[in-house]
Amino acid sequence: MNSITIAGQLGKDAEQRFLPNGDAVVSFSVADSQGRDKPTIWWNCAIFGKRADALREYLVKGQAVTVVGNVTQREYTDKDGNKRTSMDVRVNDLALQGGKREQHEAPAKPAATRTAPKPVAASSGFEDMSDDIPFMNPLHGAARCLAM
Repeated sequence: MNSITIAGQLGKDAEQRFLPNGDAVVSFSVADSQGRDKPTIWWNCAIFGKRADALREYLVKGQAVTVVGNVTQREYTDKDGNKRTSMDVRVNDLALQGGKREQHEAPAKPAATRTAPKPVAASSGFEDMSDDIPFMNPLHGAARCLAM
């Protein structure tokens, strides 16, 4: 079995349909930008069942996602009669990564009141040593004694 992980943005809002048995299917396309001077790869993705119902409203154009799923190759004939090949992904896991979610923003939570942390007395264990130790640990700034 093959598996792929794709990180990209949705090219348009997800579309929902239902199978004859009543299960939901949500289809969407993810743009996988390969970087400067390289073409963008578009992946046709589908997620099934209750997760499809739950995620549909968040899968909007511009939403950044990471998709993990299985790849299948599909051949079809386009409207001009040309044979085409499509790489489709059956989604196993999907993570929303932030990005464009204007109409689906959660209400802002009130800022939590924070109190200043109470100071803790730092103890290096060397309080009885005099200040004339000729070296310090530069990483920690505390006096250290080397045993020879």
